[in-house]
Amino acid sequence: MDSRFEILPRHVGVIMDGNGRWAKKRGLPRGEGHKAGARVFREITKYARRIGIEYITYYAFSTENWNRPKEEIDGIMELFREYLFESEERLDENEQEGMQVRFIGEKAGLPEDIVALMARAEQETSTASDIVVNLAINYGGQAEIAHSARELAAAVARGELKPEEITPDQIAQHLYTAGQPPLDLVIRPSGEYRLSNFMIWQAAYAEFWYSDVLWPDFTPADFDRAMFDFAKRNRRFGGV
Repeated sequence: MDSRFEILPRHVGVIMDGNGRWAKKRGLPRGEGHKAGARVFREITKYARRIGIEYITYYAFSTENWNRPKEEIDGIMELFREYLFESEERLDENEQEGMQVRFIGEKAGLPEDIVALMARAEQETSTASDIVVNLAINYGGQAEIAHSARELAAAVARGELKPEEITPDQIAQHLYTAGQPPLDLVIRPSGEYRLSNFMIWQAAYAEFWYSDVLWPDFTPADFDRAMFDFAKRNRRFGGV
């Protein structure tokens, strides 16, 4: 862990917000904002790993984002492709960085080639252990809880489980993030103050950190400010 920090969150969630507004302020197409945001995602991920963050989850594309203009959606999907192809080309570098990549969300509805590239990226980085990087794509927190409920209901229907035996831990074991710690900190730049259906189960006792900085302008110095602020929080988890 970086010696500057007395305490760090184990699991950080990042709502990458403000790409479109960043582009609009500069008279650019919204797609240029997403490209700039993707560059910041790479920079912050490497920085988080360097200072000792164990898990980081990015809200990349929500289930509601399908309502955006087709041109913008196509551009975002192309950015995913570029990232995945780049990951393959930089496999040795990623291994040195110790980054395990995982994708959370519904695969149904995504282009087949992207789903195949996702599976390959997960397999190729599965042994990395310095940091787990979750990319939430076609993701919604409510849909994730419904997914867990369906799996538990199926177990009840098979006679493997009784309804009264269902616990919060069992629900967590059937989420996309099964086996990972809950969120300690949620970072949302861009001046918005809402969770937007992001990891609503995992964020039950998370701390929140907001900033007016648009995501494409977000820097490691901003990340540091969130870490220092987190260290000052008194986390009681319902106690005194």
